[in-house]
Amino acid sequence: MSEPLYLRHDSNGVATLTLNRPQARNALSQAMLRALLGAFADIAADDSVRVVILAGAGPAFCAGHDLKEMRAADYGRDYSEALFGDCAELMQAIVKLPKVVIARVHGIATAAGAQLVASCDLAVAADNARFATPGVNIGLFCSTPMVALSRNLAHKHALQMLLTGDLVDAPTALRFGLVNELVPAADLASHTQNLAEKIAAKSALTLAIGKEAFYRQAELPLAEAYAYSKDVMVANLEARDAREGINAFIDKRQPTWCGR
Repeated sequence: MSEPLYLRHDSNGVATLTLNRPQARNALSQAMLRALLGAFADIAADDSVRVVILAGAGPAFCAGHDLKEMRAADYGRDYSEALFGDCAELMQAIVKLPKVVIARVHGIATAAGAQLVASCDLAVAADNARFATPGVNIGLFCSTPMVALSRNLAHKHALQMLLTGDLVDAPTALRFGLVNELVPAADLASHTQNLAEKIAAKSALTLAIGKEAFYRQAELPLAEAYAYSKDVMVANLEARDAREGINAFIDKRQPTWCGR
């Protein structure tokens, strides 16, 4: 029997999804993309999960699309339409998921692998990780990774990666804003788990409200963003968790969240 395309482990409100094609540096085959879409759909409906960690098995986080599969498909238009459509759907599913998604990056994250990192809400990387959008080097510009990079990095930093295709080291990725923090490789799993559990201890409702509002307001002009966020805060204040949290703060006790 073939190995599963991803592995899932749940602990303390955190679901860890591990890409499981280590021999292919976790390249995003069409089957892998569709398996991950199913995994995120399952997690969206699972109230026990409040945070997701996205990781990779073997020596790399993710090397991007599966170029051998592309060649085997003879670069057919129907195949490529479906492949890049599935990829775009996955990246949007991560953004739209009402739970926080943290990329746990080791080894390399290149092309669509870098896109995965940029699409996650947070990213923790090993201090020896490396990142690139090298499509320009093989005649296939990283146009879909560009969408996520340009929404995370300053434009000149994003264009530097996209136009040169060069590998950037972990400190450069941190400076560019592609990742939140760097940790020694030996501490990557435990550090990321601790961060995920810290976030998972918050109100699930509040996290979902905040994540959705963050991405929606970012696409709005300033006045519309304030009008929208005002409405979000007014509605949020009516939630039981908001009132419980405020009361607990005033009463100097730990809140008890109910998710409503």
